[in-house]
Amino acid sequence: ENKPHIQELSIKTSIISRYAFTAVYCSMLNRHPAAAEGVFQFQVPAGAYISNFTMIIGGRVYQSEVRPKQKRVKQENGKPKNRESSDTSSEPEVEVFSAAASIPGRNRAVFLLMYEELLQRRLGSYEHITSLRPLQLVSRLSLDITIVDHAPIVDLEVLLLRNGKITAKPEAPITTAVKNEKNVWKITFSPNIVQQAKISTSGILGDFVIRYDVQRDAGIGDLQVLNGHFVHYFAPKDLPVVPKNVVFVIDTSASMLGKKMRQTKDALFTILRDLRPADHFNFISFSNKIKVWQPNGLVPVTPLNVRDAKKFIYTLVPNGGTNIDGAIQTGSSLLRDYLSDPNTSLNSVSLIIFLTDGRPTIGETQSASILGNTRSAVHEKFCIFTIGIGNDVDYRLLERMALENCGMMRRISEEADASAMLKGFYDEIGTPLLSDIRINYTENSVSCVTQKLFTNYFNGSEIIVAGKLTNQSAESLHVQVTGSNNDRVITLETDVPLQRLQIETEKHVKAASAAVAAGAKVAGSGVMQGLDSSLGSVAEDFVEHVWGFLSIKEGLRSRLRSQTSKEREDHIQQATNLSLTYHFLTPLTNMVVEKPEVLADGTMAAAPTIRPAADEAASPADTDDEQPQKLDGKLRGQISSLSNKIGKGERRPVTKSIVVSKTSADGDPHFVVEFPLSKLTVCFNINGEPGHVLRLVSDHKYSGVTVNGKLIGAPAPPGSHKQQRTYFSSIAIVVDHPRRAYIEVTPNKVILDGRDRIVLPCHTTMAVDSNMLSVAISGRSNVTVTVGGNISFVILLHQYKNPAPYQRDHLGFYIANSTGLSHSCHGLLGQFLHEEVGVAQLPAQGDSNPSVFLKVKDRSVPVVRKSRRIYSGRQNVDCWFARNNAEKLIDGQYEDYVTCHMFDTGEWPHGTNKV
Repeated sequence: ENKPHIQELSIKTSIISRYAFTAVYCSMLNRHPAAAEGVFQFQVPAGAYISNFTMIIGGRVYQSEVRPKQKRVKQENGKPKNRESSDTSSEPEVEVFSAAASIPGRNRAVFLLMYEELLQRRLGSYEHITSLRPLQLVSRLSLDITIVDHAPIVDLEVLLLRNGKITAKPEAPITTAVKNEKNVWKITFSPNIVQQAKISTSGILGDFVIRYDVQRDAGIGDLQVLNGHFVHYFAPKDLPVVPKNVVFVIDTSASMLGKKMRQTKDALFTILRDLRPADHFNFISFSNKIKVWQPNGLVPVTPLNVRDAKKFIYTLVPNGGTNIDGAIQTGSSLLRDYLSDPNTSLNSVSLIIFLTDGRPTIGETQSASILGNTRSAVHEKFCIFTIGIGNDVDYRLLERMALENCGMMRRISEEADASAMLKGFYDEIGTPLLSDIRINYTENSVSCVTQKLFTNYFNGSEIIVAGKLTNQSAESLHVQVTGSNNDRVITLETDVPLQRLQIETEKHVKAASAAVAAGAKVAGSGVMQGLDSSLGSVAEDFVEHVWGFLSIKEGLRSRLRSQTSKEREDHIQQATNLSLTYHFLTPLTNMVVEKPEVLADGTMAAAPTIRPAADEAASPADTDDEQPQKLDGKLRGQISSLSNKIGKGERRPVTKSIVVSKTSADGDPHFVVEFPLSKLTVCFNINGEPGHVLRLVSDHKYSGVTVNGKLIGAPAPPGSHKQQRTYFSSIAIVVDHPRRAYIEVTPNKVILDGRDRIVLPCHTTMAVDSNMLSVAISGRSNVTVTVGGNISFVILLHQYKNPAPYQRDHLGFYIANSTGLSHSCHGLLGQFLHEEVGVAQLPAQGDSNPSVFLKVKDRSVPVVRKSRRIYSGRQNVDCWFARNNAEKLIDGQYEDYVTCHMFDTGEWPHGTNKV
């Protein structure tokens, strides 16, 4: 009776080319005069990443931020504390996001949640699942799903509501409407309270499931191109099935007694019927003892062998412990011996399917030793697919065992239909069509590409590769796919038209945005309309999000496969940086959000304020101190407060006076380098591509400082010789000493992420000091970042009140103090900080003017005299200008300075700046 009531639950999903953006809006009312705790709870698919969580309570907005998780700290006894998660944990099928907040009396709270997910193709179709479990009947409940694809959508169906073991009413969900117009599909579900009660009076409606596939052409698959990124989908069909050699390794320990064993046997009987005549197989059961059905090796699929195998399965009786290591070694030995037989056909796919419901208790029980033994036994000759049943499984062990041996892991919950899930898992891997698949693109045309080598392709699945285009102006990209099918090597290749694909992809994105906007309620709240526009805006960069999503998943898998701590740390750092770039809540990050303070009388506490500078007006909305709520990788949201200071730092007013050197990157962007020792100034332009991230300063190995800048595009002004202009839309500074910290500056805000995380608005004058790092903002003017007292950068804020079509808010980057940067520093600006240059003049040839050359690092660079305006046009600088994207002036080429993401700290690929 006293709990806040959910007035509205609205869920909107936009699926563009199999990448799903979901926004959840929940409005909760506290009818009582006293404050009450409102709990927002939502099941998120385990494969998805949360990208935003916001609360609006008492008219105030509480925005979430994502920050890196702290490393594990060892206590004196050697046991780690602050663990990321249990060593035996792994991704479940769904995760429950839960956040609680106090709602003032007779007041309303709005919770907004956004998450992203790349749909996986299994058994020939994609499946999108939305959990509808508000735990109460809701006055206004609505689900809107828009699906747009560049390929025709086929076989779309809405399944029965799923709810664990209990299937809801046998008819399709009430009020479901499905519309299709020009391959834009709209699915809506909006039951009223009476209709909800017919399904469930407890508010647990179940999972709303949509299943569909797309029409494919034969060939190399299809590519989507958008804003300098590409995604390549490859799902061949109509190929002959490759024979397989499979060993089933089945746990028969005492814990399998009863339902688990019965369902496992049922599944194995069905699987036996589906084995093909060209396959070979064997069975192993393990507990304390290990039993092999056919000790002499794998046997062909014949009626007699299938009958004998059924007898072996029927007689399995659970008892004893769990010897996982011994079972894997035995299965591996069987497959190795079979594959080494000269009579065995090499044109087949070999795999072990391993099933257990427990942890190792007999023989070798240490996970690291079991994994090492498994790698040695497998020796990259075949793959291991692992299945865990129930809650007492070492899922981390099964996941690593599968990942290290080119397989997959599947989790089956205690209450699930194990027989159906086992059979479904086998169906996914039971029909291999290709092995040793390699996907190549034109050399030097792509970068930061995700996984390109795949051991097997199974019918009904899909291979997805994403990456960056190094030249967005290129007309075409050569794509080659090779793979083995039986005794044949299949090669598919073609040139794909990049410019045409960019136009087509933009058209699909516009169609999705228009469909989402058309579905918005005319009388909807501003928040609801904002939700629609948010979906539309993130969709505009969906290909980049696919790349980021896949890269993070790949980094997390590589972390598990790592054999050394250095390798593991590198993968963790890369995945963490990408998680921060895309604001994803992953196993490597935490999400923090302010905690509203409600007084004893049920009213909101007054917003804390910061004493403004003399020329500033304080704005409560901009100055709330943070009291974050930590949400760990398992998304258990317990509100906890943090100090309102950043480390030992505090916010304070600062003055606007700055002293800056001429060494800078500002405007379009125009680079200026001052050489004090040589008493010369050199300038050059960089004609980059929108979306490119440029390495400006790279000294991570020595001073621990890296500076990267991201470009944004704008049309050229009338009469310009350029087709487009580029500016810096954000600057990221990564500091690694004494501890890692990140600073990201945009024209509107500064995000400081060190021991704690804080977001500072750029229109307010304030500062944050924290140990070796300080950030000072002069409102609407500039941001000064100082590291260790001997390194400082000034970032100018260029903002337009009424911008022309060719103007964009942007940043200018200036190096104010570089004494703390090492002589090995690199980057577009950093490589010149400790250099000397000279000017040489060649005599005139005939009627031509004398040629002037700049001597830089034993290179001669032709230059001309120019004048540049810096400091927002307040000062003119005479400089020697190097043409052609600073060719010969900078080490290497422009492409060498393009990094994968904003927080990339990779070193200069060709060593230091010394030649």
